[in-house]
Amino acid sequence: MNHIFDFFLEPYQGRPVSLIILEATAFFFGIASVYYAKIEDIMVYPTGLIATVITVYIFFIDDLYGDMMMNFYYSIMSIYGWWNWSRKSDNKLIVHISRTNYTEKGIGFFLFLTTMVVTYIVYVISGTEIKPSNYLDIFTSGVFFTAMWYMANKKIENWTLWIFADLITVPLYASRGWGMFSLQYLIFTILAIQGYFAWKKNLNKSPQTL
Repeated sequence: MNHIFDFFLEPYQGRPVSLIILEATAFFFGIASVYYAKIEDIMVYPTGLIATVITVYIFFIDDLYGDMMMNFYYSIMSIYGWWNWSRKSDNKLIVHISRTNYTEKGIGFFLFLTTMVVTYIVYVISGTEIKPSNYLDIFTSGVFFTAMWYMANKKIENWTLWIFADLITVPLYASRGWGMFSLQYLIFTILAIQGYFAWKKNLNKSPQTL
């Protein structure tokens, strides 16, 4: 049991208390955001925005520019999603849960590739040594950003992408000693699985005609 506590606490020894508090805050709001996404509540975006903005700052302090850039993208996408989910016509919401069509799948793939290229360039420009684990960062960044775009448009496929990338991120962050972030992504995975089935149930009530 002591080994478990050491795993979570040891990386924070000597770390400024202010950063630990910020990371804990991002942890809380990040989980809250995924929970709200699961129940299709627009609070997913203000809570998510708080989490990503804080994470941008933490990664900047830690010189993790690739991860910082991705969370900056997440912040921008949160603003877009907030606006999109809020849109109404005749006092009724415009955007509803649906599946991606072929065009949207193509856009998603383009976002995936573009995000990986941009993230790689950020690493190069920042002068960061690109280790094997960083290539996983680059790959999951592409998956996560595409998932963000799908979620902003209420596409059920967003959950599949979250689950896939979360499962990669949990051991990746654990191997770096980021216990709190690793635990957060484990919780994200569980919530994403629940979110998928919740949205699927909603979708089955009003099947989409392609």
